Amino acid sequence: MLKPLAERMRPHSLDDYVGQQHLVGKGSVLRKMLDAGNVPSFILWGPPGVGKTTLAHIISSSLEIPFYTLSAVNSGVKDVREVFEKVKSNTFFNAKRPILFIDEIHRFSKSQQDSLLAAVEKGAVTLIGATTENPSFEVIRPLLSRCQVYVLKSLEEKDLLCLMNKTLTEDIELKHKNIEVKETAALLRFSGGDARKLLNILELVIEADENYNSENSGNNEPIIITDEKIIDRLQENPIAYDKGGEMHYDIISAFIKSIRGSDVDGAIYWLARMVAGGEDPKFIARRLVISASEDIGLANPNALLLACACFDALTKIGWPEGRIILAETTVYLASSPKSNSAYMAIESALAEVAESGNLPVPLHLRNAPTQLMKDLNYSKGYKYAHDFENNYAEQDYLPETIRNKRFWVAQNNAQERKISEFLSSLNSSVPDRKS
Repeated sequence: MLKPLAERMRPHSLDDYVGQQHLVGKGSVLRKMLDAGNVPSFILWGPPGVGKTTLAHIISSSLEIPFYTLSAVNSGVKDVREVFEKVKSNTFFNAKRPILFIDEIHRFSKSQQDSLLAAVEKGAVTLIGATTENPSFEVIRPLLSRCQVYVLKSLEEKDLLCLMNKTLTEDIELKHKNIEVKETAALLRFSGGDARKLLNILELVIEADENYNSENSGNNEPIIITDEKIIDRLQENPIAYDKGGEMHYDIISAFIKSIRGSDVDGAIYWLARMVAGGEDPKFIARRLVISASEDIGLANPNALLLACACFDALTKIGWPEGRIILAETTVYLASSPKSNSAYMAIESALAEVAESGNLPVPLHLRNAPTQLMKDLNYSKGYKYAHDFENNYAEQDYLPETIRNKRFWVAQNNAQERKISEFLSSLNSSVPDRKS
């Protein structure tokens, strides 16, 4: 029986691997690891369909290392221990350290992750984890500290087109068909940077064509792929909310943009779509925390407090009542005044750091815990703000070359006008957006 197209096109070496050149390209970190024959424990973080599992298999086969795999969806502590027992019984003197690959490692509970620690720490196995969620939130700190984290990106259009052409010319089944791709816009859009989804759509559309298995196939009648055909075929096979695929990212994008645009009804609708589709409530709560900082910010600092309280309450209350907590926070954030001044400030400061490099800290701002430092004028001339009226002392806090640079600019809302007025009363050099 013929395997699905996505499985048939799974690469077996880094040279066949499409995308992620920052990790697998010439001179990249994973290339160097394979060349050295030494792979430490690491976690692959990225959206679905970008090659996390494939990469783990390639590393194992390239180094000829024993490979054990677990899925966090249906494995428990018992399964982890059983794997470790197999590793012990199959490990011989001077044998290469086996790889333990855990798919969706973010779904492991704390106790399950704890069970991995000893083996990773002692070097009994090399752990490779794959996750679609931020490891900082989902992986326990002791385990995270023992693993490098490598970020995989959604495939770019050029990568997807490369994969499509490679598939049509190299697949054992499709290379014998007369397939003409006239339009690619719909294919790329519905793929959403997901290689597996692109191949699934391609397979669906090609196999549905009347010329694919027709009696006339011997005449090599062409199979024409157009945007219209792809859209029609996908409409005939509607895909439910896929919390691991493109719709997951499209809907969370619509949700956040509705909050940013102060459309309460839109935000609640997209929230309902995620709740009905079985989205991870913690994922939604984390995005609310980000929105509270990025889009509301100083215009209403209480928004961040409520968003953090929402995240905390969800972990205590759980589902389904948690949907009410999410709804309350969503309505509050969507109806709040908006400001991205804090976001713009840190972006501006980061741009300055990238441009000017590591500028020296002014001497008067440096600590002087030793006599030598004092002799070198560390901390000399520093004014302790609390010794002055209004707890404010006028002095420079930036490096000399950028002493007049301003990063934060108040926006036109009541809270930031108040902040700006307060700073202006202390130091008239802090500008207001209206000035």
